[in-house]
Amino acid sequence: MTVPPPDVVRSAYAQLAVTDLAAARWFWVDMLGLHVQHAGDRTLYLRGTDELTHHSLVLREGPVAALDHLAYRVRTAADVDRAEAFFRALGRPVRRVPAGAGAHGVGDAVRVLDPLGFPVEFFHEIARGERLIQRYDLHRGAHIARLDHFNICTPDISAAYDHYRSLGFGCSETIEGDGHELYAAWMYRKQTVHDVAFTGGAGPRLHHVGMATHESHQVLRTADVFGSLGKEHHIERGPGRHGVSNAFYVYLRDPDGHRVELYTSDYYTGDPDHETFRWNVRDDRRRDFWGNAVIESWYKEASPVLDLDGAVQPVAEAALDESAVRVGADGLGTSAEAPAGS
Repeated sequence: MTVPPPDVVRSAYAQLAVTDLAAARWFWVDMLGLHVQHAGDRTLYLRGTDELTHHSLVLREGPVAALDHLAYRVRTAADVDRAEAFFRALGRPVRRVPAGAGAHGVGDAVRVLDPLGFPVEFFHEIARGERLIQRYDLHRGAHIARLDHFNICTPDISAAYDHYRSLGFGCSETIEGDGHELYAAWMYRKQTVHDVAFTGGAGPRLHHVGMATHESHQVLRTADVFGSLGKEHHIERGPGRHGVSNAFYVYLRDPDGHRVELYTSDYYTGDPDHETFRWNVRDDRRRDFWGNAVIESWYKEASPVLDLDGAVQPVAEAALDESAVRVGADGLGTSAEAPAGS
């Protein structure tokens, strides 16, 4: 008998372990402009200006910089139970996290180590926050509006695609080889391009957390501010325009090396006949629509991932290396109803 999956609403928050909370606060709060919702014992709970839930990013001070866990909100309290049953049926490590025992403001939750090796939480109840959408006096830094997505490094993109399809995720775009092998995929539950994306590479590792801004000039201004303060080394890549997703972006690294993408200008995916757009891996517009080369660190470096006991997870190497593929103008994106491996 097949165990039904939980009804996932969207990517909800990420919890990062950082080695210096004061340095992390400077980066995420003072520079990027996230709002401090709650400050606990060696922990900060942050959210963007458009978010009405308690937090979308948690920074926890610890001995090693790593991903502590990703979290998805589910539609009902019963879906928390469904998440527990679903992952137990897969034979994965599962822990119940009662309200008050996990993240501040989050109700009853289930935390699992998923088939890809990532610690993932599913919850329904979460405390509310003050409406800041029109508190323009509090908007600063990058004017981050909300958490948009997670991007994870995994050595087997097809396995990642199949797992998230089993959770009911749609697929907006892919990068594929000439034989339709998957190099990357963008998958969603909310009606945007993605809640989670997969970058091929050694994993499990966290590639980045994507934070949405409303306008491209906020991305540009953020780069200007880092440069004006002599902190330009935090800018890793961009600003630029992605081919995949159409997003205007810049990537930055925090003091521990965690990567964040400031992101705007993607598109709606809510129509029931929305088609997956497939990019050929040899099309150099896929990662940057203007054809700018992707620097090596972006492909090769990522944050380690903790298991449910807080130990750093070992990584496996990927069979496919997108960064090593020879690109050319003949590899063009095409539309299709579903990607290879669907």
